[in-house]
Amino acid sequence: MNELEHPLERTQISEKDIFIKLLTSPREAFKFINDYKYEKHLYILLFLAGMDRTFDRASTKNMGDNYSIWTIIAICVIFGGFFGWITYYIYSALISWTGSWMNGKGNTQSVLRVFAYAFFPSIFILILLIPQIAIYGNELFKSDNDLYSLASMESIVLYVILFVEFALGIWSLILCVIGISEVQKLSIGKSILNLLLPAILFVFMILVLVLLFQVID
Repeated sequence: MNELEHPLERTQISEKDIFIKLLTSPREAFKFINDYKYEKHLYILLFLAGMDRTFDRASTKNMGDNYSIWTIIAICVIFGGFFGWITYYIYSALISWTGSWMNGKGNTQSVLRVFAYAFFPSIFILILLIPQIAIYGNELFKSDNDLYSLASMESIVLYVILFVEFALGIWSLILCVIGISEVQKLSIGKSILNLLLPAILFVFMILVLVLLFQVID
């Protein structure tokens, strides 16, 4: 799209306000990102989102039982940051594909841009993770941690942080739905369905393979 053809649209949102718009007017922000293929912060955001996802997996997989805190940090930063974006790229390709079944628009790159900017709350989650690691260390990633039996004030602080992280996660999810709706020109309901379809297809394929192996045996 030639910017000279739509000078007024270009001035509706400035680049420095993109993140504020994601908070106050997300559909307008995603329209700007999609129309002008805005990718200034794309790879930094994907890097941080990959880190956040890997830290979360490190906690759920209880990696602290087998690795030191510095090893966990290195794994999350290096593998999560540098390779996590591959997962988002594959997921974006699937979203683009399944979206076409519902006459959705947008290619893989346009969907990837949505995810990158929708996951920007992960920056705040990572910021909140810093004091948690400083205070609790490896206990955050252990299966037998006693974080929930701490003194009352420490418990309150931990629960507040967890609540904020949960709220930021919900915020990211809402941004994903709105972004997919804008980029693929789908209703909110169809956008939610399209976000779920790749997982549904994956589970279906696993079930088919299991049934095939059972028949063969």
